[in-house]
Amino acid sequence: MRRRTDTTRLVHQIASWCLGYPDDAFVERLPLLTAATEELPRGRARDGLRGFLDHAVATPADVLRTDYVRIFDLSRKQALYLSYWTDGDTRRRGEVLAGFKERYRASGFLVDTRGELPDHLPLVLEYAAVADPQDGTALLQEYRASLELTRFALIDAGTPYAGVLEAVCSTLPGESPADRAAVHRMAAAGPPTESVGLDSADPRLLPLAGYGNGRG
Repeated sequence: MRRRTDTTRLVHQIASWCLGYPDDAFVERLPLLTAATEELPRGRARDGLRGFLDHAVATPADVLRTDYVRIFDLSRKQALYLSYWTDGDTRRRGEVLAGFKERYRASGFLVDTRGELPDHLPLVLEYAAVADPQDGTALLQEYRASLELTRFALIDAGTPYAGVLEAVCSTLPGESPADRAAVHRMAAAGPPTESVGLDSADPRLLPLAGYGNGRG
């Protein structure tokens, strides 16, 4: 059991670094991340991380950075903010984000969000790897539908980042859904209905049901 916990924490830590902005520190860390991934047991997590890391090693740093901004900052379809998929930009999301912070504080985790919202996936993965593996994994499982939707979006985008989401999802209980319809059934809750301050056409009002319909 301890071995499995250690492996999960390692996957979460590597994935946290891989999903962060590929700055100079990330590039310098690539040999360490690659070596650590090689120590993982054979399976979906190691394969997913290796696929991305092989790509990162072979790609110039400036291209990695341009791709990261294009994939994660300029498109809503691959959002790395977990509550985006469940709460959009509603007032309720503020309460949800406060809940993330409260869980971090309860664990004694000294959070440096680096300007990011507390539900940013790299930060949540770091929490799960370093501060509180039990609650961190539970938090990831609570937002499993968000993770799976992001995974499908990255597969559609044809980016090696999809392998990182494959690795994260493989650490959680149960099989990954085979399609988006199965993700919606997993979510067991509809999209937010509050629309104060948002245009009725804003896709964030339908972060689950509206996803994958070709609008972006």
